[in-house]
Amino acid sequence: MKARNRGTYEVADREMVAEGADIRIQVITLAAGQNVPWHFHSEISDSFVCLEGQTVVETKAPSGTHLLEPGQRFTVDPKTTHTVYGEENGPCKFMIIQGVGTYDFIPVGP
Repeated sequence: MKARNRGTYEVADREMVAEGADIRIQVITLAAGQNVPWHFHSEISDSFVCLEGQTVVETKAPSGTHLLEPGQRFTVDPKTTHTVYGEENGPCKFMIIQGVGTYDFIPVGP
């Protein structure tokens, strides 16, 4: 997968499961109080699968808050601004699957 900008933010753990020309799969662990800041991607979608704890994926335009329990998933389409964090700012662990296209991380203020 071609990357333009991967963004910089702190997470408790990041494990690259697979990365190829057209897909990237990571497992990300957020400690209490950590989050993936508001951002969007020009071309790719993000598919989140909750593994541990409760993962919140919040989106703008369309506006929504999606609470994922372990085993549940949610996909964010390209150009949709989103953030990810643990329920009540608690810890969580999720898998993120990113598909075909150039990966970019375009930060957006709150």
